[in-house]
Amino acid sequence: MNLNKTDLQKEVYYKTSRSGGKGGQNVNKVSTKVELLFDVNASQHFTDEEKLLLNDKLQTRFNKDGLVQVICDEERSQYLNKEIAMERLIVLITHALHKPKVRRPSKVSRAAKLARLGDKKQQAAKKAGRKRNFDD
Repeated sequence: MNLNKTDLQKEVYYKTSRSGGKGGQNVNKVSTKVELLFDVNASQHFTDEEKLLLNDKLQTRFNKDGLVQVICDEERSQYLNKEIAMERLIVLITHALHKPKVRRPSKVSRAAKLARLGDKKQQAAKKAGRKRNFDD
């Protein structure tokens, strides 16, 4: 599935608040911390099967209202924090929707079996040749 940033942007809600850390007076005045909220169940980009998969895989990311929550307060700019939070959401969703390939066990080939048995016989003959016979 190819996620489009602009399509997801329409279904995302943002909350902003004042951030801690470096920034001096800017930190005390400007709300740069961004909390991105995304409702998986109300989204129109995913099928019912994909929604179930997202609900299962992203359980730890849900807040008490049932929304996926991504928080970013790394940058001093609210715009940059929004961009970073959106990228993180896209990464979360793509990883959650990824289905690993089913592993099909392979058989040992006939030639490999014969080679192994041949090596065993050769090793047994070598050991038998070293054996002393004390009965003589």
